Amino acid sequence: MLRVGIDIGGTGIQTGIINEHYQIVSEGSIATQTDIPFSEQIKCIADCVKDTVKQGGFTFDDIESVGVGIPGIASKKTGEIINCTNMGWHHVPFRDEFAKYITKPIYIENDANVAALAESVAGISAGTSSSVFITIGTGIGSGIIINNRIWSGAHGIGGELGHVIFDLNGIPCTCGNHGCLERYCSATALIRMGREAAGANPHSGLMKAVSGDLTRIEAKTVIDCAREGDPLAVSIYRTYIRYLSQAIASVVNLIDPEVIVLGGGVSKAGAFLIDPISAEYPQYVVFRDQEIPPVRLAVLGSKAGIIGAAMLN
Repeated sequence: MLRVGIDIGGTGIQTGIINEHYQIVSEGSIATQTDIPFSEQIKCIADCVKDTVKQGGFTFDDIESVGVGIPGIASKKTGEIINCTNMGWHHVPFRDEFAKYITKPIYIENDANVAALAESVAGISAGTSSSVFITIGTGIGSGIIINNRIWSGAHGIGGELGHVIFDLNGIPCTCGNHGCLERYCSATALIRMGREAAGANPHSGLMKAVSGDLTRIEAKTVIDCAREGDPLAVSIYRTYIRYLSQAIASVVNLIDPEVIVLGGGVSKAGAFLIDPISAEYPQYVVFRDQEIPPVRLAVLGSKAGIIGAAMLN
């Protein structure tokens, strides 16, 4: 039997049909529309799924279930999406509304959890029973797999590594708290660190790389300049690596998974990210005389959302 995976994002919604080998055999997509009523949004998503099934040469008799990954949280029991800010959804009956168009079992889960599941069944952590996936982008997302299943806590809100308090009196976070880990370990954090440092060092290689325009400094700018040996960028990047290493060590101290998987935009730095983290993070682990998890790069990329959503049950 085949399964449908739906990956709901802030700008686009991707749909896919997944076979028993975790391969996408048909794909579709629509633009995200937040300016239309909820019921119309769901109809558009359902229509996209129907088109994806048809284009693949299948019928719904071939489909076992539908899974949905969202940038938010949902109730597994009721099928209600409790909070999905990007879509403007707050306590909306997603499963009931979707069932008006497609009568298959539907499962809803956080998008980082879905990506973690995908990597654990078809990606870099396949073959393990426990793993933690950390996506490093605008914020920090994370998903925890224990005994081959997503662990999202008693109320569906577990695994929010990005909002673990890193510094009680630290940088204000968009969530309303201060010092959340994503204020120090995200791509946004690296951008902030780069712009602040370059502004105070106008003759640095980092500043020259953007012709003196601080607004042009992105995470990739800092990484590229550090790779090229600019002293200021190297210093910033070392601090950033220390923060990430401490975050990863905290995960290992708490959960002790078989592998840590890194994804998201910053992970495109590849070995330049993985190697220094792998060298530094063990010093923050409590039981350093025991085997500790390797840190690996995610391999499924943008397909993880579809694959992981389809595997929900």
